[in-house]
Amino acid sequence: MKNSISLLFLVIFMSCNSNAQTVKIKKQTYPVQKTEAEWKAQLTELQYAVLRKSETERAFSSPLDKNYSPGTYVCAACNTAVYASEYKYDSGSGWPSFDRAIKNKVALDVDFEIGVARTELKCATCGSHLGHSFDDGPRATTGKRHCINGAALKFIPEKKS
Repeated sequence: MKNSISLLFLVIFMSCNSNAQTVKIKKQTYPVQKTEAEWKAQLTELQYAVLRKSETERAFSSPLDKNYSPGTYVCAACNTAVYASEYKYDSGSGWPSFDRAIKNKVALDVDFEIGVARTELKCATCGSHLGHSFDDGPRATTGKRHCINGAALKFIPEKKS
């Protein structure tokens, strides 16, 4: 009887340690690659925390939240154009919100930081964290809300003719 219990315990232990539970995740590579020291030298402390460490700025702290001037929003790390002003809307969330990105300029990833899967939005050129995508955006357009940290963006106003 004692041997049977020991054998059962061994079988259960080995099944929990099997390779069937091992998941290999391929790390995405991006055209712009820099060392962490180079990013730290280039970015402000807040930009580095948001863009490179995937932190979130305080709600309602970015002047870009209420900016509705015509122009383009670029990644603060590499200056890639990621959002057009015509895609921006007031979500009331306290962060700049867009119903879509400029085509092929934002990469999607999965983030489990809060214990559940969320769609993370990254710059497709440098891999910097921009924010997250949610399905509570304007139904009249895409139904998506790209909730973006203002510190992850720079605004380039449209040139007046």
